[in-house]
Amino acid sequence: MIAIVGKLIARRLVTAVPILLAVSVLLFCVLRALPVDPAAMSLPPSATLEEIEVKRHEMGLDRPLPEQYVIWLVDALHGDFGRSIQFRRDSGSLVATTLPATIQLAVAAMVIAAILGIGGGLLMFRVRGTVLEPLTDLVSILLLSIPEFLWGLILLFVFGVMLHLLPFTGQVAPDLPAPRITGFLLIDSLLSGRLDIFLSACQHLILPAVALGLAFSPTIMRVLRSSLFDVYHEDYIQQARLRGLSEGHILLKHAFKNASLPTLTLAGVQFGILFSGTLLVEVIYSYPGMGNLMVDAVRDADLPLIQAIGLTYCIVVLVINTVVDSLYVVLNPKLRVR
Repeated sequence: MIAIVGKLIARRLVTAVPILLAVSVLLFCVLRALPVDPAAMSLPPSATLEEIEVKRHEMGLDRPLPEQYVIWLVDALHGDFGRSIQFRRDSGSLVATTLPATIQLAVAAMVIAAILGIGGGLLMFRVRGTVLEPLTDLVSILLLSIPEFLWGLILLFVFGVMLHLLPFTGQVAPDLPAPRITGFLLIDSLLSGRLDIFLSACQHLILPAVALGLAFSPTIMRVLRSSLFDVYHEDYIQQARLRGLSEGHILLKHAFKNASLPTLTLAGVQFGILFSGTLLVEVIYSYPGMGNLMVDAVRDADLPLIQAIGLTYCIVVLVINTVVDSLYVVLNPKLRVR
């Protein structure tokens, strides 16, 4: 099994190279087509035309576009993604600082989406043919029709503004110092023995994570229910009934195991989408993640930073898909063929 998973990862690494190259070329060309002059933006408003031209020469913007791309690519392979125009810092270091917060939010949201999606899918299947079936269908459609940013606004207004139950800005209380060991605040607070920081970070994480989880859970619900319908036509389900097993036992111990495989694939795709979808939620809750950084970069036309963030999103999605495919191979014996 380890050898099969290793071969899968090796194949994904090989295919990831052209994908990343294609994304980098697309990002580079599209951003260079914008009516924005990075040289002028990196200088004070009082800069003269001569100073702007000198800056353009320093940044290599007076060279042909293919040559500019090759220079940028070589620098990126050495870890240099260019200097942020807005923050006057290395773009790679800015991304590395904010990426853990976004991963932390996305993982928490995916856990919530999985719990709600699996629980809801099992419930929807269990009440099939009863008077509760239309109600569960209506609830899943309602959840499916509300996007994550709207959930974010609703939860913020209800639990943050009206009830004052949970904080809705930032990642931790402003009077608490945020330790930096791994970059992941929840882990760092535990490593440093600061339970107060951990609890504060959890409180700040609840609303944005629930907003994302609620938006992505109904798809998991409906796919799991459909998969269970397919599984229940298999012969082993009838054999389990003939052995006198209860419907609950058949559902949880037999049907769910096989129905969860396509649901796992969907969850991996959903996680990639969810990771990209953190952008608006981070803005709503002033959450200091990569999505918020992307909004600032786009607003200020910070081309080096936009390129670094765009490539990072692509890399993370590729990693997520590789992990999900590896889990699928581990859980599905039919794929363990050399």
